Amino acid sequence: MNKKMSLQDKAEVALKQAVRGVVERHKKSGRPLAVWENGKTVLVSPNVAK
Repeated sequence: MNKKMSLQDKAEVALKQAVRGVVERHKKSGRPLAVWENGKTVLVSPNVAK
């Protein structure tokens, strides 16, 4: 069965793929990843990033 995806579903899939790629690149390069947490910017070690 081939289900048509809405524009919103396509955008969500694209965003998840982009985030996954950024996290992978940060892990490979050893650079910390900046995330927004509780109203503040936090640097996450590349060893901890999911």
